[in-house]
Amino acid sequence: MPPKAALIVGAGDATGGAIARAFALEGYVACVNRRHEDKLAPLVAQIEAEGGAARGFGSDAREEEQVAALVERVEAEVGPIEVLVFNIGANVPESILTETARKYRKVWEMACFAGFLNAREVAQRMVARPMPASGHRGTILFTGATASLRGGARFAAFSGAKMALRALAQSMARELGPEGIHVAHTVIDGGIDTEFIRTQFPERYALKAQDGILNPEHIAQNYVMLHRQPRDAWTHELDLRPWCEKF
Repeated sequence: MPPKAALIVGAGDATGGAIARAFALEGYVACVNRRHEDKLAPLVAQIEAEGGAARGFGSDAREEEQVAALVERVEAEVGPIEVLVFNIGANVPESILTETARKYRKVWEMACFAGFLNAREVAQRMVARPMPASGHRGTILFTGATASLRGGARFAAFSGAKMALRALAQSMARELGPEGIHVAHTVIDGGIDTEFIRTQFPERYALKAQDGILNPEHIAQNYVMLHRQPRDAWTHELDLRPWCEKF
C-alpha cells in the first residue's frame, strides 16, 4: 500500500510546523506547503531527524492551477491525501480608515479563498475513493481564530476572511459528512507562542510563563485527536484557548 499523506497548507515555523510534526509521528508523510519551497527545508529536516517522513512543496495557495498541480503531485509522488490542514493566517492589523483595497483583497485571498481552493481539490479526490469499512474517507481541518467569531478594531480584513472560512467549513461539513469526510474548524482563541506574538504583542507574550498563551505542540495534539475521532462522535468546531483568556 502507498504511504498515507497529510497535506499541511501554511506550514510555518510554529503552528503549521507543529501540526506537520504531529502527523508525521502518527505515521503519515507530512507534505508541507508554503509559497517558497526553500523555506520548508528546516522543517523537513526536523521531521526526518525525529524519525518521521516529510516532503516540501512550494506553491501559491491562492492560485487555482498551482493548487491543482500540488494535489496531483502529492497523490502521484507520495500517496492518497487522508488529511488536509489549511493553516494560512494572514493576520495583518490595519485601521479601517487606512486599509487599502489591495491589502483587504489579499488577506481574503490568503485566509479564505485559498482555503476553498485547497479543500475543494482534496475533497474531490477523497470522494472518488472507495468508502472504507470505517466510513471515514478523510479529514479536512481549517484553522480559525478569535476573528472567526467576532470582529475587533483594526481586524476588519482578517475577521471578514476568517468568518467566511468558518462558513465554508460549516457548509462543507454538512455536504461531505455523509460522504465519509470529517470537516472540522478550530477556533484558536488566544495568542500563540510565535515570533509574531512576541514582537507585536509583548504584553501578551509575557503570559507564557503562566500558560497564558497557546503552545503550538498542544494545538497540534488536538488536530490529531480530531482526525482520530470515530464518525459517531465527530467534532465540527473546537475552541482552544488558555485558561486565562476571556470569552
